[in-house]
Amino acid sequence: MDQRTPDPPLYETLAAQIETLIESGVLRVGMRAPSVRAFAAQHGGSLTTALQAYRLLEDRGALEARPKSGFYVTPRTHQDRALPAPSQPPQRATQVSISNPVFSVLAYASDPSYAPLGCTIPSTSLLAAERLDRHLARCARVHGRNYNIYADPHGDAELRGQISARALRLGHAVPPDGILITNGCTEALNIALSVTTRPGDTVAIESPTYFGLLQVLEARGLRALELPTDPASGVDVTALDKALGARRVAACLLASSFNNPLGTRTSDARKAEITRVLTRHGVPLIEDDIYGDISFGADRPRPFAAISPKADIILCSSFSKTIAPGYRIGWLAANRRHDQILAAKFALSLSGAALPQKAMADFLTSGGYDAHLRRIRQAFADNVDRMRRTVDRSFPKATRMTDPKGGFALWLELPRGFDADALYVRAIRERICFVPGSLFTASGGYRNCLRLSCSTEWSARIERSVERLGEMAEEMLG
Repeated sequence: MDQRTPDPPLYETLAAQIETLIESGVLRVGMRAPSVRAFAAQHGGSLTTALQAYRLLEDRGALEARPKSGFYVTPRTHQDRALPAPSQPPQRATQVSISNPVFSVLAYASDPSYAPLGCTIPSTSLLAAERLDRHLARCARVHGRNYNIYADPHGDAELRGQISARALRLGHAVPPDGILITNGCTEALNIALSVTTRPGDTVAIESPTYFGLLQVLEARGLRALELPTDPASGVDVTALDKALGARRVAACLLASSFNNPLGTRTSDARKAEITRVLTRHGVPLIEDDIYGDISFGADRPRPFAAISPKADIILCSSFSKTIAPGYRIGWLAANRRHDQILAAKFALSLSGAALPQKAMADFLTSGGYDAHLRRIRQAFADNVDRMRRTVDRSFPKATRMTDPKGGFALWLELPRGFDADALYVRAIRERICFVPGSLFTASGGYRNCLRLSCSTEWSARIERSVERLGEMAEEMLG
């Protein structure tokens, strides 16, 4: 009796061929798969069989169909790796003191001789700096004399108009006069904190949170109240409500989208719930929307300010992660405190550099920013996907990792008792730089966690460095 296993249906064989192309990196995240007709002709199958293969891959989450466009490769879910556990920071306000170790990490992160897994600074080859430089050269040649002046403290009017128009597309109706151009997002956050807090006050934040925000709090003499945060859904609203009812909190500082380091995308419903809680307690929200434009999905998340336009919200953002970090062009928008914000900007830096603002305005007016965003979103999604696959095969089996929906940070959680600071010391000796988890908190936690940056173009060097980190982690766990 013939006991041979029957051959799989042809559509499953064709689907496996597509999966091989995805696993090998020939088809990358965000890329369009071959058309159904072309794929059928290439492999000698019918249109119906090829379509069955594509539908099977869609069911598996490997492809997504886009109307009138075709099938595209989706980020892999890596379901065998659990997400990090929701954070449980101590329910007390903490004095912030992290600047010295941060400066040490930054020194290695900026050294090109170290594998660039540290700071989330995008590769220049991925950004639009070269095109922007051409606009700057033209502006200097044609308008240089007119822009070699102290600019209006509000910032370039044309640039503010472009930012206002883009905000309106997200349902955030902020007029150009309600926008203030700043020297990067960091100055915007400093201004926002200066008009909502005084030294010694407490600011509620996500946990873990970006170490740069902690440095800002430290410099301003503010205390941090870290909130329990789920890597999949965001801040625990019940815990937020309880915390605000138990103590005076001067402001709440949250990421709008894709928290660094977790990459969390908070739903519109939860954002509305958070702003209702803050409004009830009379606490202003400062939202950091710097990663909002780097979404891997079909839609860009809406900021808190668009969802709750009447709430006391100050939105801060910049073009540093999408166009050119060196131009230091950020902005803030607020529906209240305008005079205070303008006075704070004037006292802090008088105004921004006029010529770079004019060049940025010309760049946005000329069009092409949306096409540029589509390109870098695909590139960063591909980087994150490759990083996750490399971690998946290289790190200890008990390692948990996030599943970012945007941005370019990946957060790893190793078993309790693992010392990521010790791993960092070993990695630096081998010229590999990453950021240990202890820098993303003011309360001494996350010693078993680390953040990997996916902001640099993928290469054999990066892949080998991640593999080596996994090997060292395995050795340290015994």
